[in-house]
Amino acid sequence: MPGAMIALARMNIPAIFVYGGTIKPGRYGDRDLTIVSAFEAVGEFSAHKIDQAELLEVERRACPGAGSCGGMYTANTMSSAIEAMGMSAPYSSTMAAVDSEKADSAAKSGEILVAAIRSGLTPRKIMTRNAFENAIAVVMAVGGSTNAVLHLLAIAHAAEVPLKLDDFEAIRQRVPVLCDLKPSGPYVTTQLHTAGGIPQVMKMLLKHGILHGGEMTITGKTIAENLAEVPDAPRKDQQVIHQWNDPVYAKGHLAIMRGNLATEGAVAKVTGIKHQEITGPARVFDREEDSLTAILAGKIQPGDVLVIRYEGPRGGPGMREMLAPTSAIIGAGLGDSVGLITDGRFSGGTYGLVVGHVAPEAQVGGLIALVHEGDSVTIDAKRQVLQLNVPHEEIARRRAAWKAPKPRYTRGVLAKYAAQVSSSSLGAVTD
Repeated sequence: MPGAMIALARMNIPAIFVYGGTIKPGRYGDRDLTIVSAFEAVGEFSAHKIDQAELLEVERRACPGAGSCGGMYTANTMSSAIEAMGMSAPYSSTMAAVDSEKADSAAKSGEILVAAIRSGLTPRKIMTRNAFENAIAVVMAVGGSTNAVLHLLAIAHAAEVPLKLDDFEAIRQRVPVLCDLKPSGPYVTTQLHTAGGIPQVMKMLLKHGILHGGEMTITGKTIAENLAEVPDAPRKDQQVIHQWNDPVYAKGHLAIMRGNLATEGAVAKVTGIKHQEITGPARVFDREEDSLTAILAGKIQPGDVLVIRYEGPRGGPGMREMLAPTSAIIGAGLGDSVGLITDGRFSGGTYGLVVGHVAPEAQVGGLIALVHEGDSVTIDAKRQVLQLNVPHEEIARRRAAWKAPKPRYTRGVLAKYAAQVSSSSLGAVTD
């Protein structure tokens, strides 16, 4: 999806984004299931909280049909952001893949595109700086994926729109989380659609002076014109979209972290956790697989801070996704007592005291490469600090002794990617 948007921005010919649609929730007992439910069930099983029969039932029922992952995970986050930006048809970002309205919306998108061709409406007339600010505001309001930070930076780079990491933090300070969606909430994206979808969220933000209503959209109308018939407040007979004066969280949930471990920045999702600060011993892993093995074997204890490194844009290469270890932590009941930092990234289904996109990454000599097993590490989401608590002299000694490991790939497209890719703080772009 971000790749498609990058292409639209580069080509700059009339275009519309058409989303394939989200999956409907699975069901087991009295709870809705998504793909993340299966990953968390593995952690629950390993921690002896459920038996093999229940694990099997969750796995069987988690994905009942076609569509993207059902919570406000990365795909649904990006579809919502793209709709907020004005590059897709209203309401299209939260429709179920298998419902007839999705086919109707796709056909309508074709009509909208023909009109855009006739009028000469091109993507860069829509994908302005204000449009990106609208997209970020909606991502914050719906409790979206950390990956939106990477993807929107990269799309803006392709569109030649100035956008930087700190812009996300500035918008976070003024946008509340309005939607109580998975992974940290109970509801799924099809339920958001029934409650009013992204247009309802956008209308609330517009009414309270957060959205730029004058921005053009692919429909040929402005944001404000598209939202003219949408109620100012959501219906009171639903709990998915909270009323403005009763938000899920008062501020946005994607916090930009700084400190000696992330001098270029890092991204934390700070919703769904009881404790927003931890200082504990580092448990260091140079591969995602090794960390998962330790978690499932019960070797991670409350108070530990996992450090998963050499998984960044160059080290991975490609910023591998830490859904398996983070879900195993939640499943094992450690979500409120264990921290995790990585130069890789996360699934949109991740939550807990976790910090990703740590930059500079280990492969280029970022401080995360110099963390030793047992070092004291602090994650403080309230102060937005990510810190290695080791004396400067010791850090200097370790840096003098450090050598970059050999690249995991020396030929082919992954080797070329690793040689070209920029820091995650810039969107991990390759040009």
